[in-house]
Amino acid sequence: MQLDIKTATQVAFVLAVLGVIFSLVSGVRTIRAGQALLYFRKRREIIARGWRMILISFFLVGAAIFLNRYAEPVIYRIFPPSPTVTLTSTITLTPSITVSPTVTLTPTITNTPEVSPTPVLPGEILEQFTALLTPHPDSAFSVLQFSRIITEDNQPQTPLVEFVNPVGLLYGAFSYNNTLDGSQWTAIWIRLSDQKVICYETSPWNGGVGGYGYTECNPPAEDWLPGEYEVQLYMGEIWQQSGRFTVSGEPPAATLTASPTRTFTATFTPSPTRSLTPTYTPVPSTMPSLTRTPAPTLTPSRTPSLVPTRTPTNTRTTTRTPTITRTPPPTSTLYPTRTPRITDTRWPSATP
Repeated sequence: MQLDIKTATQVAFVLAVLGVIFSLVSGVRTIRAGQALLYFRKRREIIARGWRMILISFFLVGAAIFLNRYAEPVIYRIFPPSPTVTLTSTITLTPSITVSPTVTLTPTITNTPEVSPTPVLPGEILEQFTALLTPHPDSAFSVLQFSRIITEDNQPQTPLVEFVNPVGLLYGAFSYNNTLDGSQWTAIWIRLSDQKVICYETSPWNGGVGGYGYTECNPPAEDWLPGEYEVQLYMGEIWQQSGRFTVSGEPPAATLTASPTRTFTATFTPSPTRSLTPTYTPVPSTMPSLTRTPAPTLTPSRTPSLVPTRTPTNTRTTTRTPTITRTPPPTSTLYPTRTPRITDTRWPSATP
């Protein structure tokens, strides 16, 4: 008989729980028995043995919790699961009589389905994978249920198979089992009429081994065209489950937002300032101007008086007297008047 990892962890969990019960009961009984003894040393040893049994039960409680929640994922990280060998039956039943048809009809037209029965992940989503852990081969998902609201424990509230526009946000709820944390999972929302992907999400799984989960989709309102939609769930590259629902009614039209136009802002232009009246600048003339030179003025020299001088002065130049003084005519006198003579001052002469 061969046990897989899941069965082994479950057996270890059950044994740990039984050990907890046995250790706890034994410890309590030992403590009660020790308290009934009269001898101090013996009583103390038995009571200490009882408390050790209770401590062992606490340790087994922690081991049971670890085995139930973390043991299987840790083991899968160390020993990745391998594909399960399919047993081939050794006995083949051979019919005794085979009826051969007399006429075999050969179909002239072969219908080739446009969509593959098994969904396949698109290449652009495969490029976004980040997980390195291989998914558990026994992962399982339930049938999806669609609703506009889900509860706190991921249960759909009033699930429907047909929604009327406007749809808005939708949830696809499901239950799961045998999933492995750290393996890649993907959910794709597809409109079947044109095979357009309107929503998708892909990330490493973090929901534990089993429980309830959901995927959500909230595209633009105009993407909810009337028709049939399908949601596909994958663990790694392996398809797990699909669910379908229908949308009826026309979606609300997208509102056009007018793009802002550029408005030119008027700039302030200063008014021209008043210029001062230009002044007249004389142009220099190349003709020299004639300057009137005043005529020399004759300055009369001092005429010496007719008083005889004792020491003659040496006069080198003769002073020209510009005008002749008019001598009044002689007047008749009773006695003759002696008229002085002009003497030449250049040389000394005797006084008459």
